[in-house]
Amino acid sequence: MMKRKSITGRIWVPAMLFLVAGIMTACGGGTGQEPDNATQEQAEPLNWQVPAFEAVDQDGNPVTLDDLKGRVWLADFIFTRCPDVCPPMTANMTKVQQELEKQGVEVEIISFSVDPEHDQPEVLKEFAGNYDLSFDNWRFLTGYAQEEIETFAREGFKGDVQRMQEEDPLLINHPVSFFLVNADGNVHERYDGMDPDVEQMVKDIRDLEGEQK
Repeated sequence: MMKRKSITGRIWVPAMLFLVAGIMTACGGGTGQEPDNATQEQAEPLNWQVPAFEAVDQDGNPVTLDDLKGRVWLADFIFTRCPDVCPPMTANMTKVQQELEKQGVEVEIISFSVDPEHDQPEVLKEFAGNYDLSFDNWRFLTGYAQEEIETFAREGFKGDVQRMQEEDPLLINHPVSFFLVNADGNVHERYDGMDPDVEQMVKDIRDLEGEQK
């Protein structure tokens, strides 16, 4: 069993509580509803600060928030035993990765497992192998405790992670959004992971990268 590392962060602002219902769902029967793209395009930047974290990727390499400092990146939350939303989310993120590569846009993609006890690095790598994705800029993370990923998702991404059913099938509430994080480590925008507006995502990423120059 790999040694777990910790995820730590700032105190969650209670005033943001009302946002949780709009950005979470349950694998296998959630009732959360994602905001539509029109609403996203009109909204102001979310500006949620991502807490510091320590994890390992699908190759067992350490990954921390400092590794992403000064870079624009995408994030989502998945788990390999997910019975419904995680496979299409990962397929959709694969399409995003391919489109970004086609347009010459370099962005790191981070997928946080919400089932870290089971999703060891080799399990994540096997899961990712089912998709036509590249590990060059996409890392699947684990190596933290269940309680830590729950706190991390809530404080940094205003999304609920909660184990609802342990088997037949395993059900875990988690966000189904794709999150765009700016170079300052703040969540800038979110997109529906089940039906992402890839063109809008590319535009938003280009805009953020333009601000860095």
